[in-house]
Amino acid sequence: MRRNKINYTIIMHPAEEGGYWVEVPALPGCFSQGETIEEALVNIREAMEAHLMAIKREGKKTPKDQTLVLSHIEI
Repeated sequence: MRRNKINYTIIMHPAEEGGYWVEVPALPGCFSQGETIEEALVNIREAMEAHLMAIKREGKKTPKDQTLVLSHIEI
């Protein structure tokens, strides 16, 4: 059985204590972390899969990705 793939925007932040934490804006409450970028990416994928399975079990629609605009402002 072939699954449809879904792309989501993630935001990765350096953690103050070291490593990284990751959030998925389209999936409120879906966060993860890792000591390295690679570990954080593996962990957020697992968190996203679990989050989406829970949404499906609840009979809700799969959220679509959000359009984000990131920029820098000099002050």
